[in-house]
Amino acid sequence: MNEKAAALAERLIRNFNTSDLKHFVRSERYESHGSRLSQGTAARKLAMSVDTVPPGKLTCPYHFHHAEEEIFIVIEGTGTLRVAGEMLPLKAGDVVFIPTGPEYPHHIINTSDAPLKYLSIGTNEPLEICEYPDSGKYLATAGSGQPGAAPAFDIIHRKDAGIDYWEGEA
Repeated sequence: MNEKAAALAERLIRNFNTSDLKHFVRSERYESHGSRLSQGTAARKLAMSVDTVPPGKLTCPYHFHHAEEEIFIVIEGTGTLRVAGEMLPLKAGDVVFIPTGPEYPHHIINTSDAPLKYLSIGTNEPLEICEYPDSGKYLATAGSGQPGAAPAFDIIHRKDAGIDYWEGEA
């Protein structure tokens, strides 16, 4: 492969079977081995990751997005999609489409006795509000304008911890 082709391949191609996986653990409930595949690529409007979730675990709290849409593609194993208060079975080959809005809070749970592997694909919106109905929190982010860079603004608060619009103003 010539130098130009190698540079293009580096910016455009990722392999989810050979990507470097990071081990994530947060309490007894949350655990995965995953990789943010789109990080460092030429992608501007899409984000993609691969996650392998051990039996009985999940990767994130129940949530919904106001700006970003998501797709999940189950590669291996079985599990459960908790969505809109319902529990839907998932198996290898299933493709899940999650639109924005409070009608579709969701997360994926590995309810099986074997690993569950799936791809997550989402729009990479510059402004996002994500709400967590189980805990009453929200996340507000504003992008830095640089792909892969930390957000310029990123905060998590409880919805009931609001203050008056004029507080602290002269």
